[in-house]
Amino acid sequence: MSRTLIFNKPFNVLSQFTDKGHAGSDRQTLSDFIDVPGVYAAGRLDRDSEGLLLLTDDGRLQARIADPKHKMAKTYWVQVEGIPSEGALQALREGVELKDGRTRPAQVRRIDAPPGLWPRNPPVRFRKTVPDSWLELTIREGRNRQVRRMTAAVGHPTLRLIRCRVGPWSIEGLAPGEWRDA
Repeated sequence: MSRTLIFNKPFNVLSQFTDKGHAGSDRQTLSDFIDVPGVYAAGRLDRDSEGLLLLTDDGRLQARIADPKHKMAKTYWVQVEGIPSEGALQALREGVELKDGRTRPAQVRRIDAPPGLWPRNPPVRFRKTVPDSWLELTIREGRNRQVRRMTAAVGHPTLRLIRCRVGPWSIEGLAPGEWRDA
């Protein structure tokens, strides 16, 4: 019987069980939160991103989640610098040109700060002269740092990035560092 876990990865935690190549490092890894043998991350979530990380011992499921050819939807709450215009949102919806090619169209909408949002440690830098806003953004591919590069390409750098849903799974009800069986 296979096992799949839903983990709400905190900010500044590596999406792997060991910190390879950093002897003596005190960076947190998955092993600081999860003690379940045989599961591994299905896809990645950058150290400076938060939220949903799926772990499984099912290789086929791992491939279906992580491989872009399956186009599994991944939804993010994105705090960006500034307030994107309708034109910037439309550019994201049509796909933006990045150094590694044009992105697939994204679903995007402005939202209020997500309900029940936990504080980030350390907090996002606040600037009185530059407003910020939240977007809900869904992509169906997974290039390296793609969401951050997309928002920057339309003039709104990402300040905070939280993956809230992958396919049918969500972090609803999980505090940072908590996990549950899927």
